[in-house]
Amino acid sequence: MEVLHHILQIVLQYYWIPLLILYIGVIGTILIENRNPSKTIAWIMVIVFLPGIGLLSYYFFGQKFKKVKRMKRVYREQSKKLLDAWRKESEIMEEHIDTLNERIGSLAMVYLYLKNQKISTFSLNNEVTLFINGEEKFPVLIDRLKAAEHSIHMEYYIWEMDEIGREILHILEEKAKAGVTVRLILDSFGAPDVIKYLRRNKPDFEFQAFLPVTFSSLANSNYRNHRKIVVIDGKIGFVGGINISDRYINNGKNEVYWRDTAMMVIGAAVNTLQIQFWNSWNQTEAESFELGRGYLNRFPLNHEDASGVGFTASDPGSPAPFNMEAIIAGINEAKEYVQLCTPYFIPSDQLTTALMLAVSSGVRVDLMLPAQSDSYFVQHASFSFIKPLLERGVNVYLYKKGFLHAKTICIDGKLAYIGTTNLDIRSFYINFEISGIISDKALCDRLNAQFLADIEFSDLITIRSWMQRSRWKRGVDSICRLLAPLL
Repeated sequence: MEVLHHILQIVLQYYWIPLLILYIGVIGTILIENRNPSKTIAWIMVIVFLPGIGLLSYYFFGQKFKKVKRMKRVYREQSKKLLDAWRKESEIMEEHIDTLNERIGSLAMVYLYLKNQKISTFSLNNEVTLFINGEEKFPVLIDRLKAAEHSIHMEYYIWEMDEIGREILHILEEKAKAGVTVRLILDSFGAPDVIKYLRRNKPDFEFQAFLPVTFSSLANSNYRNHRKIVVIDGKIGFVGGINISDRYINNGKNEVYWRDTAMMVIGAAVNTLQIQFWNSWNQTEAESFELGRGYLNRFPLNHEDASGVGFTASDPGSPAPFNMEAIIAGINEAKEYVQLCTPYFIPSDQLTTALMLAVSSGVRVDLMLPAQSDSYFVQHASFSFIKPLLERGVNVYLYKKGFLHAKTICIDGKLAYIGTTNLDIRSFYINFEISGIISDKALCDRLNAQFLADIEFSDLITIRSWMQRSRWKRGVDSICRLLAPLL
């Protein structure tokens, strides 16, 4: 007993030594990783000033993606598929660039960026349909699912067990029984109830939980599959910000009006969506499948009014933040205006600089954010980035009709971005994201008209009114900004 008592006294007297070694080791690891300086400082501050909680937070949310090696391997596999497609379409893309230069001038540089970085092929033989809110998207999606003959591939972040969620699950089950190949990927964090339901009921189709969240994998729970992709028969694709949930249908049953955007594309660009789904499928525990006949298709050559469509996708294993770079490439080529909608605005320094340079060069820059967000910390962090933009002349609107969840950009009425990518660090560097890049005048005209309609339900912020906000609110903004690299 005396020996144990003596050992206990030594432990209590010198307990701080192993803790100090642990702290030094963690901080050293953060420094060695050579992250963005602001993110490095933020994590060190959290660890130093919130002992215990800081270490746990870093373990669960701060470590680099645990599966990054596998991600890089899968990325190489995906790149091979994309490269094969790129090689086959290389000459055609050269011709498309010439056509796009005639249509949209220097904005065609964005497609050249996709080509040079081998992110995806792009094509002009597409038809694109824009959906404003779920009440426009879901009826079309349901009709197309019911008409599927070969395959249905769906990949979603949020899928709820509500009316629309159950209806689409029923359709998938019926199509699978009819002989259609159905594969479904659900994010483990965003769709836990549906995953439990499917595991319990064992449907006739294949489904996979993306990055399952368990105690041993909590360190990876920070990395989520935020994509919303549907590919039907390898010919029809859907992408955008609208998840599978009743909240997106503004039928009076939900208290909050949900303002969002999605699109349907029919044509050659669907092949890229199919490859992206295939890539996600290969990152689950599922058995891989060959992208053979029926999954990838040839389409008639483009006609004069067809839409130019390419896709930019990025994830934790990407060599670069492709979604962010594609956006900046477009902003840099703007001549008249840039309209941006995003629910979460925690911009990178590069994006902020691009917006400031654009407005300083005479381009009208309009940024629309929700007046009331679904995240207290993210909203106040977002607000901390507004003042410098106002000072440079950016028009900032706060949407008040409901929650603005759309992730869209329209440049000069010639080029549009529609997808899952928010204008924040998480979308640029952490999440699995995808966005369509579209050259279609009719679609851009409708996006512009919708932006002007949304302005009617928004407040235009002035630098004077912004600075007249209470010190308390501005102080909260500043405090939340310190957490911005971690949000």
